[in-house]
Amino acid sequence: MQGLSTLCYIERDGKYLMLHRTVKEKDVNKDKWIGVGGHFETDESPEECLLREVREETGYTLTSYRYRGIVTFISGNGVTEYMSLFTADGFTGEETACDEGELAWVDIDKVGELNLWEGDRIFLRLLRETDEFFSLKLVYDGQDRLVSAALNGKPVED
Repeated sequence: MQGLSTLCYIERDGKYLMLHRTVKEKDVNKDKWIGVGGHFETDESPEECLLREVREETGYTLTSYRYRGIVTFISGNGVTEYMSLFTADGFTGEETACDEGELAWVDIDKVGELNLWEGDRIFLRLLRETDEFFSLKLVYDGQDRLVSAALNGKPVED
């Protein structure tokens, strides 16, 4: 099975808006901290999905954003997800409650202390270290353990 999704890290004053996924019981991201985003609807482009998901989850309308990379997640459970990764630094509107968890502004240098997916730590580092568009492949073992990662087709070394 394959899926298409977006994920966005909205930045303000040296902080990312993070979503602590605590609401849904059958959530692959249960108890993890992630950016905001979600799955494509029929005929959406990555940008259309991004704008809709951010508005639905935060109440914000993005006014400045960048497409930073494509992340291929292999779950090990028969699911492959192609995630369009964005950052944003401009938005309007008032923050609203999210029905998927709690939103919190977290210092970018403290994000690594949160309960994150191991692969997310790799792309969060890449967002800080490079301005170039990248392709990251993350392979999990079906038990939520990262078994390999490849950046632009080459193995990522620890």
